[in-house]
Amino acid sequence: MTALSAEPALARWGFSEWVESARRSGELIATPELDDRNDAVISINGRKVVNFAGIGILGWQHDPDVRNVFVETAMNYGLVVGGSRVVQGVARPHLELEALVAEITGRQKALTYATGLLANVGFVHAMSARFSFNDQPGVDNADTVFVLDRDSHWSMWKAVERFKFGRNLINFRHNDIADLRQVLENLRGRRVVVGFLTVYSDGSMAPVGEILDLCDEFGAVSFVDDANGFMVYGNGGHRFAAEYEELRRATFLMVSFGKSIGLGGGALAGPADALDAFRFLSGTSVFTTNIQPPTAGAIVHVLRRMRQDPSVMERYLDRVDRLRERLLGIGCTINATPTYVTSISVGSNHTAVRVRQDFLDRGYLVPMFGYPAVNKNQTVIRLMVNNRLSDEHLDGFLDTLAELKQKYEF
Repeated sequence: MTALSAEPALARWGFSEWVESARRSGELIATPELDDRNDAVISINGRKVVNFAGIGILGWQHDPDVRNVFVETAMNYGLVVGGSRVVQGVARPHLELEALVAEITGRQKALTYATGLLANVGFVHAMSARFSFNDQPGVDNADTVFVLDRDSHWSMWKAVERFKFGRNLINFRHNDIADLRQVLENLRGRRVVVGFLTVYSDGSMAPVGEILDLCDEFGAVSFVDDANGFMVYGNGGHRFAAEYEELRRATFLMVSFGKSIGLGGGALAGPADALDAFRFLSGTSVFTTNIQPPTAGAIVHVLRRMRQDPSVMERYLDRVDRLRERLLGIGCTINATPTYVTSISVGSNHTAVRVRQDFLDRGYLVPMFGYPAVNKNQTVIRLMVNNRLSDEHLDGFLDTLAELKQKYEF
């Protein structure tokens, strides 16, 4: 019997039927409810579970010095700014963070946002704004064309969803330089922004230099979402060093503090005059609040330590390399590009639901990415391994994976 909506007026939207169907199939996954802090081992309903689903890869949130900085900054600056950037202003930790991000990325200026999504939405809004104060000279960039890699993150597609596809919004095949060239040839004379990621959600890496060469050739502005790669690559490391050296040529960067730093927030970095305009034109600087001041202070502390000792990240990446070798050794199909984002092919949605539950029954929470994050029946286990996981945790996961791989033949 189909459940009825608690609100009769909502019946036409079909939420009740969809939820019931998705629960029966197992594809509507219940949100884990943690009994305590998020860590390598978590507690769900009183049961200890090894957590492979986190994204704070180095576990900085558990570092005693980081926590002390957070507390000290909270005591000095409070827990919130109290309003939007334009109206209320920002605290000194925000300014220190923005100066540091600009220095690290080699840009003139940076602006912080509460999330990377808000930074992406703000960028698109600012780059396509039509606005003036009274009769003062203004900007009119409503005809801007956004050209995005087809596999760009959901937040980038969300930012451009109001544009008409084929007129102000065009995509190019993932990492396909020839296809991008053809798109740009057709847009000669237009104001164009080319957007792409450094490290994609499937673990692939962009041909950064080749894309930026095309932007230079055709006079396009480049916008790079470096949410997954910021402070993982570059910073003196040898992996993807060429790509990250080329990245310094990009016009604008968006960075997120969620992966390498493990704390909330994001930032845009680029030319100073544009970012001064973005404070008003992005919208997300005017109508939303910023990162908590103690979080900004803690991020500054972590960034300084990571710059001082890049070997912390290099040792982590060595560990990921060893894990990839072991995954190949048990016959897994994984992403070809050896980034720290590891996608393990599972296949059908039906199989993935059963594999995830079997993992959970054995005490492992694994991140299963199905549709719409990936194409239908191309489900993957997507790992950003927490460095606080022990070797024993990794051994247990691999043994369980090998067993389930044989059981379900994926």
